Amino acid sequence: MKTVNRPLSPHLQIYKPQLTSVLSITHRGTGIFLSFGILLMTLWLISLALGEESYNTFHEHVISWYGKLLLISFIFSLFYHLANGIRHLFWDIGLGLDISTTYRSGYAMIFISIMLTLLTLILGNVISI
Repeated sequence: MKTVNRPLSPHLQIYKPQLTSVLSITHRGTGIFLSFGILLMTLWLISLALGEESYNTFHEHVISWYGKLLLISFIFSLFYHLANGIRHLFWDIGLGLDISTTYRSGYAMIFISIMLTLLTLILGNVISI
């Protein structure tokens, strides 16, 4: 069989990360993180059902530094995934597909996700201003 010398496909070490690829990977990551967050919410409901002692044990973990970090990460993931999902719905109907609009909507989506996260944390008394 004759060997054909074809160029190899470029791999991750050659590509420069672009906003679109970073946002896409982050969207997948937040989706996975939300799945784990649902497990934590289930544990919360189970601790409520098991009584005050179980709930207090769970609550001690939630108010710790790592619990707050998980909560903040979960809230950000929720808003990021929501905002990017809405952005994808616009793409599905053919709007915003040119490069400049894609970048503008990407930056807007990041900004909206951060602002909604901060608003939720402030209104929920998780952080204070």
